[in-house]
Amino acid sequence: VESELCVEHEAELDWFCGTEQKLICSHCAIVGSCHGHTVTPVATRVTAVRNRLVDVCEKMQLQALRIERFIEQTLTAKEQNLQAAANRAREQVLAQVSAAREALEEEEQRLLEEVQREEERVEQCLLTQRAHWNQALSSLSQTRSRLVHTLTHTPDAQLVVEEAEGVGEPCDTNILNLNPNCSDSTLLRGLWAAALLLGPNYGSSVLKFDERTVNPLLSLSEDFCTLTFLRKKPRQPQPYDPARFDHWPNALGSLSMSSGTHSWVVDVGQSAAFKVGVCYASLERKGSGDEARLGHNSQSWVLAHYDGDYSFCHAGKKVPLQVVKKPQRIGLLLDWPSQTLMFYEPDSCAVLYSLTEQFSAPLLPACAVTDRSITILH
Repeated sequence: VESELCVEHEAELDWFCGTEQKLICSHCAIVGSCHGHTVTPVATRVTAVRNRLVDVCEKMQLQALRIERFIEQTLTAKEQNLQAAANRAREQVLAQVSAAREALEEEEQRLLEEVQREEERVEQCLLTQRAHWNQALSSLSQTRSRLVHTLTHTPDAQLVVEEAEGVGEPCDTNILNLNPNCSDSTLLRGLWAAALLLGPNYGSSVLKFDERTVNPLLSLSEDFCTLTFLRKKPRQPQPYDPARFDHWPNALGSLSMSSGTHSWVVDVGQSAAFKVGVCYASLERKGSGDEARLGHNSQSWVLAHYDGDYSFCHAGKKVPLQVVKKPQRIGLLLDWPSQTLMFYEPDSCAVLYSLTEQFSAPLLPACAVTDRSITILH
């Protein structure tokens, strides 16, 4: 038919041009538009296509067998194992929740009993103090009445030998107050912290270093997040600033915290000597005394790492910490309503140290570094 002939040469289309992917005649292949292209006889091309289609059909048949086998064996087995696996998962959840509930109930009972004992102790102290000072007041009143009588009825010659005894002065002591540690619980604090840090509403505070506070031995990055220790003081002295630490390699954060819950993470993986924590804004900035040294005064609370050891430092006292694995990052959590400060390892949420303190003023993040660098992460 006319459609099977080459339009240009009116010859049979018995060749296939692989370059242009079309049927051509022999003249097109030799002297025509497809000269120099990759061409094959149509019969050869058809045979190759048939062979490929046969291969595809065989592969489809094998794939169909694999799909049937998957449906009959794998999916059926999965369906049979699903119920057992789901039951095991339910049992595991119930067992873990039951264990946690039992531990919480025991801790609740222990803490309530401890609070009750502490309340009874304070009540007894108050009763004792009340009885003692009521008796002292009565004695004081009787003594005063006797002295007044003496002053008005005793001759002057006898007054030179008269003596009067007092009853002492009352004073307020801590034994008259409820010990706040009676409700302290490492278990509850750890669960509270884990629930907060792993909860859906958790978010870290946006925090940077205040460049005005940075000691000259430290270099502050352009993004105000990295402190790098300089082994030599810069030749060009920095201008005087009352906020700047002039001796200890300290720096403070820019965020003042006096309400709500705040958390931030510091990358300490490169440093072998550092301190991270919080302090009052009134912390001394000048001089080499302990008043300006983080952890060596009553105005700062820090976790310190030096010479391979970790410790919590406050008011010059150190609490050694047992750290199984060197943390690459250290997280800090400050919950102002409960007056709780916690240091933790962010990857595992393991609590490194926590404390409850009656903070009397707003707190600032505080850091020190004497080896390499530390970075606030966002």
